[in-house]
Amino acid sequence: MTQISPAARDALENWLKHQKSLSTSSDNTITAYRTDVVAFLTFMTGHKGGPLGISAFSTIKISDMRAWMAHERGRGISARSLARMLSAVKSFVRWLAEREGFGPTAILATRSPRFQKKLPRPLAKDAAKTLIETVELQSMIPWVAARDVAVVTLLYGCGLRISEALGLTGRDVPLSESLRIIGKGGKERVVPVIGAARDAVQAYVDICPHPITPDTALFKGVRGGALSPRLIQKVMQQTRLQLGLPATATPHAMRHSFATHLLTAGGDLRAIQELLGHASLSTTQAYTAVDTAHLMEVYEKAHPKA
Repeated sequence: MTQISPAARDALENWLKHQKSLSTSSDNTITAYRTDVVAFLTFMTGHKGGPLGISAFSTIKISDMRAWMAHERGRGISARSLARMLSAVKSFVRWLAEREGFGPTAILATRSPRFQKKLPRPLAKDAAKTLIETVELQSMIPWVAARDVAVVTLLYGCGLRISEALGLTGRDVPLSESLRIIGKGGKERVVPVIGAARDAVQAYVDICPHPITPDTALFKGVRGGALSPRLIQKVMQQTRLQLGLPATATPHAMRHSFATHLLTAGGDLRAIQELLGHASLSTTQAYTAVDTAHLMEVYEKAHPKA
């Protein structure tokens, strides 16, 4: 950040502190915000020919914004990532403008680049079941194997994000028929817990060699600390390679599978939105395209073209 003016640097740090104080942004999100805004400020410093003071933000034009976006695209940044960067920049500048009393019209008016949203790639029901069964074979240590099965079963059986599953504590066991989950943005939701998930978690708890107390992580690493998401990702990678599944068979794919299989079974889209903790129905609607593709495939097989 040496090329950025002290005023801009201080403003950025104050904004990041503000974001963190809202308790709606994770550490990873804060880090991404910093990286995105620093990239913008660094470019503008060179583009404008000198350090960018607070008052200089009001002089930024649409042409300057287009130059920045062209620069980012030129160094290989995807349209999706650039849209995320622009969103962070707008949020920062909007906050700064309210504090300093200037009009950042050009920055806020800049259009986000268009990009095609990637559809979720769920596993077939049989593949999801086989994957859960095969996860158990990835460790020779019984309690570790039971732990991995419990985590993956929660991802698929309850539609949890991996961070949500690994965020459970000893206070949550034994699992009841529902779980209260704090998801993205601090949004709270209640999800039903199927019997298979309750049984899998209990099987793990019964043989875990480390103490599970109300205020510590439910899922433990080998040394007794909180389980890292990377370890579950690695287990999934080993399992999909063993089964010949595509690289899209990730922990998050289990959550997509949960939603898609509910839709296929006739589940209500808004109910699924609540179960997943999506802020917008449009996010959940992405799953309908997957389901439609499945239905069209069935249709084509039933009615082959002459």
